[in-house]
Amino acid sequence: MKKVKYYYDSENLAYRKIVTKKRKRFGYIALFLLSSGLFGVLGFVVLLNTPFFETPKDRLQAREIENLKLRYSILNKKMDQIDEVLEHVEERDNNLYRVYFNTSAIPEEQRKAGFGGVNRYKDLEGYNNSELVTNTTKRVDMLSKQLAIQSKSLDEILKLAKEKEKLLSAIPAIQPVKNEQLKQMASGFGYRSDPFTKVRKFHAGMDFTAKSGTPIYATGDGVVDRADNTASGYGNHIVIRHGFGYETLYAHLSKYKVRAGQRVKRGDVIGYVGSTGRSEAPHLHYEVHKNGEVVNPLNFYYGNISAAEFVVISKLANQENQSLD
Repeated sequence: MKKVKYYYDSENLAYRKIVTKKRKRFGYIALFLLSSGLFGVLGFVVLLNTPFFETPKDRLQAREIENLKLRYSILNKKMDQIDEVLEHVEERDNNLYRVYFNTSAIPEEQRKAGFGGVNRYKDLEGYNNSELVTNTTKRVDMLSKQLAIQSKSLDEILKLAKEKEKLLSAIPAIQPVKNEQLKQMASGFGYRSDPFTKVRKFHAGMDFTAKSGTPIYATGDGVVDRADNTASGYGNHIVIRHGFGYETLYAHLSKYKVRAGQRVKRGDVIGYVGSTGRSEAPHLHYEVHKNGEVVNPLNFYYGNISAAEFVVISKLANQENQSLD
Protein backbone atom coordinates (compact mmCIF):
# COMPACT_ATOMS: atom_id res chain seq x y z
CA MET A 1 0.00 0.00 0.00
CA LYS A 2 1.32 3.38 -0.98
CA LYS A 3 2.31 5.61 1.93
CA VAL A 4 0.50 8.90 2.31
CA LYS A 5 2.60 11.85 3.44
CA TYR A 6 1.35 14.93 5.33
CA TYR A 7 2.69 18.31 6.24
CA TYR A 8 1.67 20.69 9.09
CA ASP A 9 -0.15 23.87 8.09
CA SER A 10 0.82 26.40 10.77
CA GLU A 11 -1.68 28.99 9.67
CA ASN A 12 -4.72 26.72 9.99
CA LEU A 13 -3.17 24.58 12.72
CA ALA A 14 -3.93 21.34 10.86
CA TYR A 15 -2.17 18.50 8.99
CA ARG A 16 -2.66 18.45 5.26
CA LYS A 17 -2.00 15.70 2.74
CA ILE A 18 1.00 16.13 0.38
CA VAL A 19 -0.10 15.79 -3.21
CA THR A 20 2.79 15.26 -5.79
CA LYS A 21 2.13 16.47 -9.28
CA LYS A 22 2.55 13.86 -12.01
CA ARG A 23 4.98 15.99 -14.07
CA LYS A 24 7.26 16.50 -11.12
CA ARG A 25 7.06 12.83 -10.33
CA PHE A 26 8.16 11.92 -13.86
CA GLY A 27 11.00 14.46 -13.57
CA TYR A 28 12.30 12.76 -10.45
CA ILE A 29 12.09 9.41 -12.15
CA ALA A 30 13.96 10.67 -15.26
CA LEU A 31 16.63 12.32 -13.12
CA PHE A 32 17.08 9.10 -11.16
CA LEU A 33 17.37 7.02 -14.31
CA LEU A 34 19.86 9.49 -15.91
CA SER A 35 22.06 9.64 -12.83
CA SER A 36 21.94 5.87 -12.52
CA GLY A 37 22.97 5.50 -16.17
CA LEU A 38 25.84 7.97 -15.82
CA PHE A 39 27.02 6.29 -12.65
CA GLY A 40 26.83 2.92 -14.37
CA VAL A 41 28.85 4.09 -17.38
CA LEU A 42 31.46 5.71 -15.13
CA GLY A 43 31.72 2.60 -13.04
CA PHE A 44 32.08 0.46 -16.14
CA VAL A 45 34.91 2.64 -17.51
CA VAL A 46 36.69 2.51 -14.16
CA LEU A 47 36.31 -1.24 -14.00
CA LEU A 48 37.65 -1.63 -17.54
CA ASN A 49 40.87 0.08 -16.47
CA THR A 50 41.42 -2.22 -13.52
CA PRO A 51 42.88 -5.75 -13.65
CA PHE A 52 39.56 -7.10 -12.39
CA PHE A 53 37.98 -7.19 -15.83
CA GLU A 54 41.19 -7.99 -17.89
CA THR A 55 40.75 -10.57 -20.58
CA PRO A 56 43.49 -13.16 -21.29
CA LYS A 57 44.36 -11.19 -24.43
CA ASP A 58 44.78 -8.00 -22.37
CA ARG A 59 47.06 -9.79 -19.93
CA LEU A 60 49.12 -11.22 -22.79
CA GLN A 61 49.52 -7.79 -24.38
CA ALA A 62 50.48 -6.23 -21.06
CA ARG A 63 53.19 -8.87 -20.55
CA GLU A 64 54.48 -8.29 -24.09
CA ILE A 65 54.66 -4.52 -23.49
CA GLU A 66 56.60 -5.01 -20.25
CA ASN A 67 58.89 -7.48 -22.03
CA LEU A 68 59.51 -4.96 -24.82
CA LYS A 69 60.33 -2.25 -22.27
CA LEU A 70 62.84 -4.60 -20.66
CA ARG A 71 64.40 -5.45 -24.01
CA TYR A 72 64.69 -1.76 -24.94
CA SER A 73 66.37 -1.13 -21.59
CA ILE A 74 68.89 -3.95 -22.22
CA LEU A 75 69.45 -2.67 -25.77
CA ASN A 76 70.25 0.81 -24.44
CA LYS A 77 72.78 -0.64 -21.98
CA LYS A 78 74.47 -2.55 -24.80
CA MET A 79 74.57 0.63 -26.88
CA ASP A 80 76.25 2.37 -23.93
CA GLN A 81 79.01 -0.26 -24.10
CA ILE A 82 79.28 0.07 -27.90
CA ASP A 83 79.48 3.85 -27.51
CA GLU A 84 82.39 3.48 -25.11
CA VAL A 85 84.31 1.07 -27.36
CA LEU A 86 83.66 3.20 -30.45
CA GLU A 87 84.87 6.29 -28.61
CA HIS A 88 88.20 4.56 -27.85
CA VAL A 89 88.55 3.45 -31.49
CA GLU A 90 87.84 6.98 -32.73
CA GLU A 91 90.41 8.40 -30.30
CA ARG A 92 93.11 5.99 -31.52
CA ASP A 93 92.10 6.70 -35.12
CA ASN A 94 92.52 10.48 -34.72
CA ASN A 95 95.46 10.62 -32.31
CA LEU A 96 97.52 7.58 -33.34
CA TYR A 97 96.82 6.14 -36.78
CA ARG A 98 96.22 9.42 -38.58
CA VAL A 99 99.12 11.12 -36.81
CA TYR A 100 101.48 8.30 -37.82
CA PHE A 101 100.41 8.49 -41.46
CA ASN A 102 100.45 12.30 -41.42
CA THR A 103 96.82 12.75 -42.45
CA SER A 104 94.17 15.04 -40.96
CA ALA A 105 91.84 13.85 -38.19
CA ILE A 106 88.10 13.44 -38.76
CA PRO A 107 86.33 16.42 -37.05
CA GLU A 108 84.20 15.57 -34.01
CA GLU A 109 81.21 17.44 -35.47
CA GLN A 110 81.37 15.17 -38.52
CA ARG A 111 81.46 12.01 -36.40
CA LYS A 112 78.61 13.15 -34.10
CA ALA A 113 76.44 14.98 -36.64
CA GLY A 114 72.71 14.19 -36.49
CA PHE A 115 70.14 13.88 -39.22
CA GLY A 116 68.72 17.22 -40.35
CA GLY A 117 65.68 18.01 -42.46
CA VAL A 118 62.48 15.91 -42.26
CA ASN A 119 61.47 14.32 -38.95
CA ARG A 120 62.56 10.72 -39.49
CA TYR A 121 60.73 9.49 -36.39
CA LYS A 122 57.26 10.96 -36.89
CA ASP A 123 55.71 7.50 -37.31
CA LEU A 124 56.89 6.56 -33.81
CA GLU A 125 55.11 9.45 -32.07
CA GLY A 126 51.71 9.39 -30.35
CA TYR A 127 52.03 6.11 -28.44
CA ASN A 128 52.37 5.36 -24.73
CA ASN A 129 56.07 4.49 -25.04
CA SER A 130 56.94 6.76 -27.99
CA GLU A 131 59.76 8.52 -26.15
CA LEU A 132 61.53 5.26 -25.29
CA VAL A 133 61.18 3.83 -28.79
CA THR A 134 62.12 7.11 -30.53
CA ASN A 135 65.23 7.73 -28.41
CA THR A 136 66.43 4.15 -28.87
CA THR A 137 65.89 4.33 -32.65
CA LYS A 138 67.81 7.60 -32.79
CA ARG A 139 70.74 6.02 -30.91
CA VAL A 140 70.79 3.05 -33.27
CA ASP A 141 70.84 5.38 -36.28
CA MET A 142 73.63 7.50 -34.78
CA LEU A 143 75.72 4.44 -33.97
CA SER A 144 75.20 3.09 -37.48
CA LYS A 145 76.39 6.40 -38.95
CA GLN A 146 79.42 6.59 -36.64
CA LEU A 147 80.36 2.99 -37.46
CA ALA A 148 80.07 3.72 -41.19
CA ILE A 149 82.38 6.75 -40.82
CA GLN A 150 84.87 4.76 -38.73
CA SER A 151 84.82 1.83 -41.15
CA LYS A 152 85.56 4.17 -44.05
CA SER A 153 88.35 5.78 -42.03
CA LEU A 154 89.96 2.42 -41.24
CA ASP A 155 89.81 1.49 -44.94
CA GLU A 156 91.68 4.73 -45.65
CA ILE A 157 94.23 3.96 -42.89
CA LEU A 158 94.77 0.47 -44.35
CA LYS A 159 95.42 2.01 -47.78
CA LEU A 160 97.86 4.50 -46.22
CA ALA A 161 99.59 1.65 -44.36
CA LYS A 162 100.07 -0.28 -47.58
CA GLU A 163 101.42 2.82 -49.29
CA LYS A 164 103.71 3.48 -46.31
CA GLU A 165 105.02 -0.09 -46.50
CA LYS A 166 105.69 0.32 -50.22
CA LEU A 167 107.42 3.65 -49.57
CA LEU A 168 109.68 2.19 -46.87
CA SER A 169 110.60 -0.67 -49.19
CA ALA A 170 111.24 1.68 -52.12
CA ILE A 171 113.56 4.16 -50.38
CA PRO A 172 117.24 3.40 -51.24
CA ALA A 173 118.34 2.44 -47.72
CA ILE A 174 121.49 0.31 -47.99
CA GLN A 175 124.97 0.54 -49.49
CA PRO A 176 125.16 -0.92 -52.99
CA VAL A 177 128.45 -2.67 -52.07
CA LYS A 178 128.97 -4.44 -48.75
CA ASN A 179 131.58 -3.00 -46.39
CA GLU A 180 133.51 -6.25 -46.16
CA GLN A 181 133.97 -6.24 -49.96
CA LEU A 182 135.08 -2.61 -50.18
CA LYS A 183 138.69 -1.53 -50.63
CA GLN A 184 137.78 2.02 -49.66
CA MET A 185 135.30 4.89 -50.09
CA ALA A 186 137.08 6.58 -52.98
CA SER A 187 135.02 9.71 -53.42
CA GLY A 188 131.85 11.30 -52.04
CA PHE A 189 129.08 13.62 -53.19
CA GLY A 190 130.01 17.20 -54.05
CA TYR A 191 132.81 19.10 -55.79
CA ARG A 192 135.83 16.91 -56.55
CA SER A 193 138.89 16.91 -58.82
CA ASP A 194 138.29 15.22 -62.17
CA PRO A 195 140.73 12.25 -62.61
CA PHE A 196 141.31 13.05 -66.28
CA THR A 197 141.19 16.83 -66.55
CA LYS A 198 142.16 17.61 -62.91
CA VAL A 199 139.51 20.34 -63.01
CA ARG A 200 137.28 20.80 -59.96
CA LYS A 201 133.72 19.84 -60.87
CA PHE A 202 130.55 18.55 -59.25
CA HIS A 203 130.49 14.80 -58.53
CA ALA A 204 126.83 13.67 -58.51
CA GLY A 205 127.28 10.40 -56.63
CA MET A 206 129.62 8.26 -54.54
CA ASP A 207 132.45 6.01 -55.71
CA PHE A 208 132.98 2.62 -54.03
CA THR A 209 136.35 1.00 -54.80
CA ALA A 210 136.21 -2.80 -55.05
CA LYS A 211 137.62 -5.64 -57.10
CA SER A 212 136.12 -6.33 -60.52
CA GLY A 213 133.34 -8.87 -60.18
CA THR A 214 132.27 -7.70 -56.69
CA PRO A 215 128.44 -8.01 -56.39
CA ILE A 216 126.34 -4.84 -56.55
CA TYR A 217 123.03 -4.79 -54.67
CA ALA A 218 119.75 -2.99 -55.37
CA THR A 219 119.35 -0.46 -52.57
CA GLY A 220 115.52 -0.49 -52.65
CA ASP A 221 112.57 -2.24 -54.26
CA GLY A 222 111.78 -1.11 -57.78
CA VAL A 223 111.78 -1.82 -61.51
CA VAL A 224 114.88 -1.80 -63.72
CA ASP A 225 114.45 1.07 -66.15
CA ARG A 226 117.76 0.64 -68.02
CA ALA A 227 120.57 -1.93 -68.16
CA ASP A 228 122.83 -0.84 -71.03
CA ASN A 229 125.83 1.34 -71.97
CA THR A 230 124.16 4.03 -74.05
CA ALA A 231 124.72 6.92 -71.60
CA SER A 232 128.00 8.74 -72.20
CA GLY A 233 130.69 8.17 -69.57
CA TYR A 234 128.78 5.67 -67.42
CA GLY A 235 129.79 2.55 -69.36
CA ASN A 236 127.66 -0.44 -68.44
CA HIS A 237 125.10 0.97 -66.06
CA ILE A 238 121.72 0.22 -64.46
CA VAL A 239 118.91 2.63 -63.57
CA ILE A 240 116.22 1.48 -61.13
CA ARG A 241 112.93 3.38 -60.67
CA HIS A 242 111.73 2.85 -57.10
CA GLY A 243 108.57 4.95 -57.21
CA PHE A 244 107.62 7.84 -54.89
CA GLY A 245 110.07 10.01 -56.85
CA TYR A 246 113.15 7.85 -56.13
CA GLU A 247 115.62 6.59 -58.75
CA THR A 248 119.11 5.07 -58.41
CA LEU A 249 121.97 4.70 -60.91
CA TYR A 250 124.80 2.13 -60.80
CA ALA A 251 127.68 2.80 -63.29
CA HIS A 252 130.91 1.27 -64.70
CA LEU A 253 129.71 -2.34 -64.23
CA SER A 254 131.63 -5.29 -65.64
CA LYS A 255 128.33 -7.14 -66.35
CA TYR A 256 124.63 -7.14 -65.55
CA LYS A 257 122.46 -9.65 -63.72
CA VAL A 258 119.15 -7.98 -64.52
CA ARG A 259 117.35 -6.65 -67.59
CA ALA A 260 115.10 -3.68 -68.30
CA GLY A 261 111.56 -4.16 -66.98
CA GLN A 262 112.60 -6.64 -64.30
CA ARG A 263 111.27 -6.06 -60.76
CA VAL A 264 113.91 -6.24 -58.03
CA LYS A 265 113.91 -6.23 -54.22
CA ARG A 266 116.26 -4.43 -51.87
CA GLY A 267 119.37 -6.62 -51.47
CA ASP A 268 119.06 -8.41 -54.84
CA VAL A 269 122.32 -8.70 -56.82
CA ILE A 270 121.85 -6.64 -59.99
CA GLY A 271 125.37 -6.60 -61.44
CA TYR A 272 129.11 -6.63 -60.75
CA VAL A 273 131.80 -3.98 -60.22
CA GLY A 274 133.90 -3.10 -63.27
CA SER A 275 135.71 -0.20 -64.94
CA THR A 276 133.74 0.38 -68.14
CA GLY A 277 133.11 3.82 -69.58
CA ARG A 278 134.90 6.90 -68.27
CA SER A 279 136.60 5.21 -65.31
CA GLU A 280 140.13 5.32 -63.90
CA ALA A 281 139.94 2.04 -61.91
CA PRO A 282 137.45 -0.69 -60.92
CA HIS A 283 134.76 0.92 -58.82
CA LEU A 284 131.00 1.53 -58.59
CA HIS A 285 129.69 5.02 -59.21
CA TYR A 286 126.35 5.27 -57.36
CA GLU A 287 123.74 8.04 -57.57
CA VAL A 288 120.40 8.70 -55.87
CA HIS A 289 117.77 10.93 -57.50
CA LYS A 290 114.68 12.33 -55.79
CA ASN A 291 112.02 13.98 -57.95
CA GLY A 292 114.53 14.43 -60.75
CA GLU A 293 117.25 16.02 -58.57
CA VAL A 294 120.49 14.33 -57.46
CA VAL A 295 120.78 13.98 -53.66
CA ASN A 296 123.61 12.84 -51.42
CA PRO A 297 123.52 9.01 -51.17
CA LEU A 298 125.20 9.26 -47.76
CA ASN A 299 121.84 10.29 -46.26
CA PHE A 300 120.29 6.92 -47.12
CA TYR A 301 122.68 4.36 -45.61
CA TYR A 302 120.65 3.43 -42.55
CA GLY A 303 119.57 -0.07 -43.52
CA ASN A 304 122.73 -2.14 -43.21
CA ILE A 305 125.52 -0.25 -41.45
CA SER A 306 126.16 0.64 -37.83
CA ALA A 307 126.49 4.16 -36.43
CA ALA A 308 130.28 3.74 -36.15
CA GLU A 309 130.55 2.59 -39.76
CA PHE A 310 128.43 5.53 -40.87
CA VAL A 311 130.78 7.98 -39.11
CA VAL A 312 133.81 6.48 -40.90
CA ILE A 313 132.12 6.53 -44.32
CA SER A 314 130.88 10.07 -43.71
CA LYS A 315 134.42 11.32 -42.97
CA LEU A 316 135.81 9.65 -46.10
CA ALA A 317 132.95 10.84 -48.31
CA ASN A 318 133.34 14.44 -47.18
CA GLN A 319 137.03 14.62 -48.07
CA GLU A 320 137.47 16.79 -51.17
CA ASN A 321 139.73 14.39 -53.06
CA GLN A 322 139.82 13.09 -56.61
CA SER A 323 136.92 11.09 -58.01
CA LEU A 324 137.41 7.93 -60.08
CA ASP A 325 135.18 9.02 -63.00
